[in-house]
Amino acid sequence: MASHMTNYQLPLKPPRKLHSCHFQSRSSCSFNKQEPAQNSTGFQFIRRKKLLSDLTTWGIGGPCNYFVQVFDPTQLVSAVRYCNEQSMRFMILGKGSNCLFDDMGFDGCVILNRIEFLEKIESGVYRVGSGYPFNRFGVVSANEGFSGLEFAAGVPGTVGGAAYMNAGANGQETAAAIDSIEIITNEGESRMLKRRELNFGYRLSPFQEMKDLASITAVTFRLNFSKTAREMQQEYLARRWRTQPLGQRSAGSVFRNPSSMGVSAAELIEKSGLKGLRVGGAMVSNKHANFFINCGSATSQDMLELIGLVKDEVNQKFGVELKE
Repeated sequence: MASHMTNYQLPLKPPRKLHSCHFQSRSSCSFNKQEPAQNSTGFQFIRRKKLLSDLTTWGIGGPCNYFVQVFDPTQLVSAVRYCNEQSMRFMILGKGSNCLFDDMGFDGCVILNRIEFLEKIESGVYRVGSGYPFNRFGVVSANEGFSGLEFAAGVPGTVGGAAYMNAGANGQETAAAIDSIEIITNEGESRMLKRRELNFGYRLSPFQEMKDLASITAVTFRLNFSKTAREMQQEYLARRWRTQPLGQRSAGSVFRNPSSMGVSAAELIEKSGLKGLRVGGAMVSNKHANFFINCGSATSQDMLELIGLVKDEVNQKFGVELKE
């Protein structure tokens, strides 16, 4: 999961742009001039050599035009401003666990979020950098006896990404533990938003519709003490290992569970007889039908076609249009 995500629909024939649930700047592109890797910001930009397949859990994607890593909010602001000054499209990536990149790559700048600090404000209150691994934070908080994010130990994204999509499992969701969120805008302005100002829903957050959002930079969580937090987390993790193909390359659940149906997307896919369905190197997992696996050679087109086939079959059989 990168740090920052947007609702999306994956077309069957991918255009040459990013497909992910991460924010993508709407700035226009201009790459006619050859710019040096080193620039006035002091950052080292990598030009056309960084493969996006190396940055995502699906392991799919061509090169990006520019690539840079940032390690604190100040660097992130500088990188965003530089991209704006150069009229360069950009997107901010975390762990890449909810992203499908085109094999042609991304014709802009990918800013890798490495803002990974963890601060203990008071008992049960943590301020965490948006690039901090969400699963690591879940383990830390549960080991210290605090409940609310036990499920996070099994989520291979970042804190910012979890807040952006309101990640959840096992009856828990990220929003319930949030106290405040710090963001920066496309203009480089910093803001802090309290939880009462933010409306979350199932895999939804207000950030997905925030037109001027560049990135979440930090999240403050307020958790409750529980003697059983660590035990509960171990149960959740054991259940994941039993039911999900965690050792294979996937992006987690591809589809949201349909609302008000009492049936999961995985059940609908399985009842449609689609487990094991394969397009090229992309396959519906035999272990969990809502996990689509890169068997080692999957292209973005393979994965898009597989997603489309599954959506069509489930819609024909059950009259349900699955949403990515």
